[in-house]
Amino acid sequence: MAALLRFRRIGAVVAVAGAAAYVAIPNYGTAFSDRGASADAFAAAKHRISDSSLYVPQRASHESALIGSTANNPLDVLVIGGGATGCGVALDAATRGLRVGLIEREDFSSGTSSRSTKLIHGGVRYLEKAVFNLDYGQLKLVFHALAERKQVIDNAHHLCHSLPCMTPCFNWFEVIYYWAGLKMYDLVAGRRLLHLSRYYSADESVELFPTLARSVKDKSLKGTVVYFDGQMNDSRLNVALACTAALAGAAVLNHAEVVSFHREEGTNRVRGARIKNHLSGNEFDVYAKVVVNATGPFCDSVRKMAQNDAKPMICPSSGVHVVLPDYYSPEGMGLIVPKTKDGRVIFMLPWLGRTIAGTTDSNTTITMLPEPHEDEIEFILDAISDYLNVKVRRIDVLSAWSGIRPLAIDPKAKSTESISRDHVVCEDLPGLITITGGKWTTYRSMAEDAVDAAIKSGKLIHASQCVTHQLKLVGADGWDPSSFTILAQQYVRMKKSNSGKIVPGVMDTAAAKHLSHAYGTLAERVASIAQNENMGKRLAHGYPVLEAEVAYCARHEFCETVVDFLARRSRLAFLDTNAAGRAVPRIIEILAGEHKWDKRRQKEELLKAHEFLETFKSSKNARFHDGKHK
Repeated sequence: MAALLRFRRIGAVVAVAGAAAYVAIPNYGTAFSDRGASADAFAAAKHRISDSSLYVPQRASHESALIGSTANNPLDVLVIGGGATGCGVALDAATRGLRVGLIEREDFSSGTSSRSTKLIHGGVRYLEKAVFNLDYGQLKLVFHALAERKQVIDNAHHLCHSLPCMTPCFNWFEVIYYWAGLKMYDLVAGRRLLHLSRYYSADESVELFPTLARSVKDKSLKGTVVYFDGQMNDSRLNVALACTAALAGAAVLNHAEVVSFHREEGTNRVRGARIKNHLSGNEFDVYAKVVVNATGPFCDSVRKMAQNDAKPMICPSSGVHVVLPDYYSPEGMGLIVPKTKDGRVIFMLPWLGRTIAGTTDSNTTITMLPEPHEDEIEFILDAISDYLNVKVRRIDVLSAWSGIRPLAIDPKAKSTESISRDHVVCEDLPGLITITGGKWTTYRSMAEDAVDAAIKSGKLIHASQCVTHQLKLVGADGWDPSSFTILAQQYVRMKKSNSGKIVPGVMDTAAAKHLSHAYGTLAERVASIAQNENMGKRLAHGYPVLEAEVAYCARHEFCETVVDFLARRSRLAFLDTNAAGRAVPRIIEILAGEHKWDKRRQKEELLKAHEFLETFKSSKNARFHDGKHK
């Protein structure tokens, strides 16, 4: 009877989805053609971003632009927070013709935005909730996220791609249930579908995923259902957003913190902020008509800086991930178990040549550097071991990290039942717009909503409506998957040996593909440094990250510290903590030359880098043995 009720509910939602799939998702192409003058603003922004002769302005010019704002000549919008949403807000506002500044306390993507699951997804779980609760609100969330999923991939296709995900089934009811549910997921995606889902037999499944167990607790594998979602290099995408915003005209500054707000006499409206540059120690004032608080899990502390009695709107949740060797999962195929023995979702995904496994979802406290607990790592290893035929060992954990999800509560809501995975935009103090909640997949539309609210609050005169839905990020315009062949054929890696001798080396396929996917059409700039400045050597054995990338990122991507490079410009800290540690001395040497560091600064960077890496619980800095994971 319960099974019959499930299928009736599925049928009801399929009917709703079928009717709405092609009307709920806006047709951006048609809408844009009706906007008249906005096409000029879009064309100008697109030209600056795609022009290969233009470089991102240097950090000093961004700081000067911010300092240049005055009470009589303020910026239109000042954004606090350099994560995905904050950089998305800066890009959206700048491409509308507004004067924009952005301040980030640490580095772009230093918080939640670099510690995600790396998936760009519509939310299969939300669709399931919509079915069983007959919740049209949840269904709309899935419609929206699936539309944005395709936009994110299209606008930065060098950093994003579709990924098949396999769901194992150990009885025939699960086969029918997951097949029907994932076909519904395809239907809801409509014309923004990545690829169709399909069923594979047990033999076909094991051929596609060799480490998949054929039986779990005396239940034999009946087959799998494979569906598609998107995957990204999250922090590189975030940095691309910051650089794209800068090319579009925004003044962006990392390692600078808001220490207080300016208020307008009489109205008490927020009119800007006092900023401290953490690199120089200098403080300065920035004036703006509207301030947007996009600080993720830290948004309450910013709100309380402006208003002591601000009602909390963040319910933080911790998500832990571990990184394992590549042999745990095949290249190009993920594994997702929607319901483990304790009801949680578990997954294994190939990512940058390694395997990510996760995740947890538990209450946590907000901290700058969240660390995974050993019991959370144990849970993940236990859960995946049930579905694999390979021995799962704690010693195989190359890196493990924790990220804080900022689940949002509308401060105007009457109860905490409004906690949601959707985003919230509010103005609980005149001139201070807060945007929080949501997820990576929907950052662009979140930014659009925040800028719309800022325009309304500040009565801003803007040049156009939102154009970011079809604005390719820096490095994306003109890129295609075969672009790496140009690097492989036309460049060499000139390497300096330990004795000081310059030795030519081939630009091998692994290095060429890495540069092409990380930098898109700008990869040739990095390859030129590798060839012409003798920086073609790998920073760590087994990883294609080159010395030239450190120099390039210092010059053109606001890379100011060793941790900036290890964690956000490259992904070494996330992929292999021990390899990242071995690369630190050479990174310091290169950055010291680029930024003119003295010996004291170099020692500080060495200490901070090792302290940061200690929070990533690899097998070296957090050993664990329980008999099962030896």
